[in-house]
Amino acid sequence: MATKLRLGPLPKVRQVKVTVQMPQALLDDLERYAAAHSQEHGENVDALTLIPYMLERFMASDRGFKKVK
Repeated sequence: MATKLRLGPLPKVRQVKVTVQMPQALLDDLERYAAAHSQEHGENVDALTLIPYMLERFMASDRGFKKVK
C-alpha cells in the first residue's frame, strides 16, 4: 500500500476511558484504517487506540470550532 495516511505516528500520552456506540460499518472502517496505519508505521495499533487521535485531528482542523475556542 503506497497511500500516505493523514494520521501519523502516535505520541505516548496519558489516556482516560470513554465508552461510545457506533454503527458496525464505522467500526469495520476503523479496523481497516488501523491495519493500514499499523502497516505504514510498523507499530501494531488497534482501532480503539486511533479514535482519540482522529477526533483530535478533526477538531484541530475544524474552522468553526477554532472560532468558538
